[in-house]
Amino acid sequence: MEPKEKGYKNVNGIRMYYEIYGSGKPLVLIHGGGSSILFDFKEVISRLEGRFQLIGIDLQNHGLTDHRDIPETFEQDAHDVAALLKELNIERASFWGFSNGGNTVMQMAHLYPQITEKLIIASSFYKKSGMMDGFFESMAEATLDSMPETLKINFLSLNPDFSKLENLFDKDSKRMQTFQDWDEKILTSIEVPVLFISGDKDVMKPEHVVEMWRLVPNAQLMILPAGHGSYMMADFEGNTDHQLIDMTANQVVKFLTH
Repeated sequence: MEPKEKGYKNVNGIRMYYEIYGSGKPLVLIHGGGSSILFDFKEVISRLEGRFQLIGIDLQNHGLTDHRDIPETFEQDAHDVAALLKELNIERASFWGFSNGGNTVMQMAHLYPQITEKLIIASSFYKKSGMMDGFFESMAEATLDSMPETLKINFLSLNPDFSKLENLFDKDSKRMQTFQDWDEKILTSIEVPVLFISGDKDVMKPEHVVEMWRLVPNAQLMILPAGHGSYMMADFEGNTDHQLIDMTANQVVKFLTH
């Protein structure tokens, strides 16, 4: 699994890192908080690179992309992704966002409808009450020690600078701590087809994902027997359920090609 192209583009004052796999219609892959392209999408890329042009992006403060001293927002991430795609001469694409990446993808549809074709919003949320009980209370007390070990190891393997890990954790946790519920209009205004995916033991409640699905006019819904993202990647213990991921990938292909 080797990217056809990888490198950096200067975007909104920072160097953003990207990788491109496969060929066909473009599908942009947006990772979750604290993560990077391959940590979240390695399994997906191995299954879909024969079908689509997959564009993985490391967001601000993440992976191999530069750091900023401004607070992280989902809107800023959407501006960065749109600007990067412009640099890559990609006029329209579908988007697959996982976890916080799903929030970024919703903002893409809201702020840049002209470049969005179809959306896969995986394990995402738009209201604090949609998260499992205690989530935001635990975020308020989060320290670098509470960041999942696998995410720390992944970041430092890409980026041995420990101060950058501290910056990433600080920016990511503050974004969650200061999160304000979104207006329903963010969802009701989405005009393109959307596939919502979540696990029944995810960090957001299944009821919340159903609520989001009902707000988007042209949406499909898939709730799988899985934890946070284990329907598309290894779980935090490092176990990979290949059959479950196959099922997710097959549904995504069906959604994107019909």
